[in-house]
Amino acid sequence: MLRKISPFYWLRRMYNWTLRQSGSPHAPRALFGVAFIESSVFPVPPDVLLVAMTAAKREKWLKYACICTAGSVLGALLGYSIGFFLYETIGKWIINTYNLREVISVIGRKYGENAFFTVFTAAFTPIPYKAITISAGVFRISLPVLVCASLVGRAGRFFMVSGSIRIFGAGIQKTVEKYFDIFSVVFLIMLIGGYLLLKHAAG
Repeated sequence: MLRKISPFYWLRRMYNWTLRQSGSPHAPRALFGVAFIESSVFPVPPDVLLVAMTAAKREKWLKYACICTAGSVLGALLGYSIGFFLYETIGKWIINTYNLREVISVIGRKYGENAFFTVFTAAFTPIPYKAITISAGVFRISLPVLVCASLVGRAGRFFMVSGSIRIFGAGIQKTVEKYFDIFSVVFLIMLIGGYLLLKHAAG
């Protein structure tokens, strides 16, 4: 008998791998690394690890939010560099892997209207942040604008996530574990909704 595999099987494996890092003695470095690489390549948002680590040590919520923000904003510079210098090779491979070609086109139009708000929106919401950072390099937007908008958006998001765990406790993580597939669908709907909102605003 064939074993039924959830459509979110690989996402679940990525999630479990990320979650395991929270129990490592090097968890803060893992958090920084995941936040850094998610800004250009890694598919699982660093919120997963941030939630697990904060749930385990709620008194360190502020420190973990700072680490996550720093890693993500510095990772944005890597994404920018890929778009600026390596788009024809690495950049296109990332965009094709995550099927973000149309998203990149929409983002390019939005940059012409308000680059700061475009970066901030993606930094704070489920819109793929890697699409923002790579396209920032492709369309040569101002680097200070990318950094400042990323800092405001990412800090707002990660401090809200970490602060929520500090207030409401580890129950949130247990709920996510129990209803992972449902949360994955909700996240996907939010992702599509954010993209459609961005496209509508551009059109």
